Amino acid sequence: MPKEAYTVTLTDDETKILLEITHKGNNKSALEIMHANILLSTNDNNPNKKTDREIAEQFQISTATVNKVRKAYSNEGLENALHRKTRITGPMMSKITGNFEAKVIAAALSPPPKGRARWTLRLLAEHCVEKQYIVTISHETIGELLNTNQVKPHLGAYWCIPKENDEYFVANMEDILTIYEKPLDPMIPVCCLDEKPIQFLAETRMRINAKPLRMDPDTNIVKPGEVEKIDAEYERCGHGSIFIFTEPLSGWRHAVARDTRKKEDFAFLLKDLYDRRYYNTEKVILVADNLNTHVKASFYKSYPPSVALELSQKFEFHYTPVHGSWLNIAECELSVIAKECLGNRRIENISMLNDELRMWEISRNSRQKGVNWHFRTTDARVKLKRLYPEPIFK
Repeated sequence: MPKEAYTVTLTDDETKILLEITHKGNNKSALEIMHANILLSTNDNNPNKKTDREIAEQFQISTATVNKVRKAYSNEGLENALHRKTRITGPMMSKITGNFEAKVIAAALSPPPKGRARWTLRLLAEHCVEKQYIVTISHETIGELLNTNQVKPHLGAYWCIPKENDEYFVANMEDILTIYEKPLDPMIPVCCLDEKPIQFLAETRMRINAKPLRMDPDTNIVKPGEVEKIDAEYERCGHGSIFIFTEPLSGWRHAVARDTRKKEDFAFLLKDLYDRRYYNTEKVILVADNLNTHVKASFYKSYPPSVALELSQKFEFHYTPVHGSWLNIAECELSVIAKECLGNRRIENISMLNDELRMWEISRNSRQKGVNWHFRTTDARVKLKRLYPEPIFK
């Protein structure tokens, strides 16, 4: 409920009394002088009248105190407004102590009770009372405490966490990092590959487009705009997979969608890439993850042996380590596709998706957005030292 606004309209005599208090202050308490200043500043007859917030900032008090003085004048008169104490009792000691905060944060970051997926604010409040950390507390107060300390127990972060002392991870990581340190060579290009599954969805109702701010011609009042409205219901139309190929140094990428991501899809796309872009190169260094389709055997399953051999000799495979997909630059491009091209749109079929990917690809390639990879092998040996096994021979 909003606070009631109390009117302060001082008479000439009252204004004279208050000015004498503020100017001379003879035998007047600091409380009376401050209240006199508040009444003069909030007087409706004052052309320089200030708001409650301005008065509160000037005297370093709360707006509630200013409102109480106005209320006392409006209901009880000038004399009571000058002498009315804005606080009847002394300040109450806060329930929240540093020790209590530490216990709440420790509980919020600990595993939740059995049968619960996560800590909720109400569950934490009940936990504090049950453990006798405090007599009573609301879940809103718990929420403010956690927010002040930037603790968010309802959120979790997913990471690809490698094992420590893992020689396989280290070997693949340094292999990929060494490739990224190579200068641009048109005859031996470096190409990164990644894939992203996608579900095709159709709208069941037309979206309502966003509307900008507009002026009402009759009243000349600006009316607020409206955000785009999307119906929560949709129709499932199958699924597919987006393949992304990118050359980090040249700023080129190619995105295409297929119905499946089988070995034959992988082999077909690489042959298509070879025929259109890499037929004049010596070889192509291909960086990919450890998916079971990313092997040379896919060529032999899909094409005659002569063609399969030519492709297997053309592409030199290098694999990111298990739990090390962040080393694949193509994964960054997939993230850009998700934000710039897909967004919150619902795409019904693979034909529509390929049209959108083609337009995104043309736009991004025209801007020559390359990748400046900073993480080097020397950095990895320092920052990821825990992943390196202790050598036997030194």
